[in-house]
Parts: sequence; structure tokens; C-alpha cells
Amino acid sequence: MLDISHRVAVKSSPAATHQALTTIEGIAGWLTTDTRGDSSAGGAIELGFGSRGSVQLEVLEGEPPKRVAWEVVRGPAEWLGTRVAFELCQEGAATIVQFKHEGWKETSEFMQHCSTQWAAFLMSMKLLLETGCGSPFSPEVQTSNAGH
Repeated sequence: MLDISHRVAVKSSPAATHQALTTIEGIAGWLTTDTRGDSSAGGAIELGFGSRGSVQLEVLEGEPPKRVAWEVVRGPAEWLGTRVAFELCQEGAATIVQFKHEGWKETSEFMQHCSTQWAAFLMSMKLLLETGCGSPFSPEVQTSNAGH
């Protein structure tokens, strides 16, 4: 199995960072404005990406303020059964976010596209927490035309 991984330092507390990852309003502020559902452990979050479709995530855990994990239960075939996890730890005045999208079956152009998208979304989360204004999904902005 293969993983996408990123590390981002955010000038924010672990508690505020955790809230951005575990509330519908928080997720909508950095990932996609079309976010709905139940973000508590055992709940399901629906992420809409316009004409690209949507993804449904089962919330596996949201241990404050250290860890958040989701499993993809509906979406692109390559994503089904994969897990998205965020590990948070304080380092000085920053929170370090260790991100993984794990369980990919193979490397593909779509996986590369998703890695780029996740990096952009993590920078959006950083902006939201540091400036109050993220840059969630917009159908006008595309980094690739990978067929998804």
C-alpha cells in the first residue's frame, strides 16, 4: 500500500487546529464550502466538489487535540477504503500537522493529482488558521485535468 504524506507547521494552537479538522464549519473553511454531515466520531461527512462529484468520509476518530482520522466510504474508486489522518503536535508556537492519505493500491496520475490537491488544501487550512480566511475548493481553480 502507498501513502500520500505532507507536513505543515501552522501558527495556531492544537485545539484550534483540531477544531478546523473536526467541525463542519471548520472543514468548509479550508477544504470545500460544500461540506455537510456529522463530524463526530462514527458520523459521516459529505464533501462536494462540483462537477467532479463528491466524497463521503466516515469519521473514525477525533481525539482532541491530537488526532483526526477519516475513512473514504464513497467517492473515486481509487479512494475507496483509503484513510485520511491528521496527527497534531505542538512545537513552540506552532502546531505541526502530519497528514497522510494512506492505503493507495498503486501510484497513478490520479494519486499525483490528489497529492497536489491535498498540499493546496493543507495550505488553505494554514491560511484559515493564521489569517481567518482559507481558500477552499472552487470549481474555477484546477491544478490538473487528470480525468477526475
